[in-house]
Amino acid sequence: MPQRSIRSVIQKQKVFTSSPQTTIFQVACEMKELGLGTVLVVVDKRLVGIFTERDVLYRVVAEGRDPKMTLLEQVMTRDPQTIGPDIPLGHALHMMYDGNFRHMPVVENGIPLGIISVRDALSPEMAEFESDLKSRSLIAEILG
Repeated sequence: MPQRSIRSVIQKQKVFTSSPQTTIFQVACEMKELGLGTVLVVVDKRLVGIFTERDVLYRVVAEGRDPKMTLLEQVMTRDPQTIGPDIPLGHALHMMYDGNFRHMPVVENGIPLGIISVRDALSPEMAEFESDLKSRSLIAEILG
């Protein structure tokens, strides 16, 4: 699992980006509509920041900011740590652990390709866990 390349993990991702001048209200509505918890902030297609659902809570709500007046550039994490797409997933997980963050932009030549998260490490194990639960459920039904 940790040896999977990041490129293979993010291959089906669509990159959600926004301008630094977008309001938190606008970006939060888009995040909700898309079912995403992170937005990459770009200028001229180049990554300049990252903003997560946790940032909404800590940097906007808890600080008493108005989401309709607050811009991404005011509360985003500027120049976030990034990783290239051909690095093993295990390396990204180690970097996130050391840096105490849960999302890391994947970039190639400064252009964002996707986001790797700690949740990505769970996907193979979760599939195996769900399969195991289904098997146990079937056995329980048979044994009645």
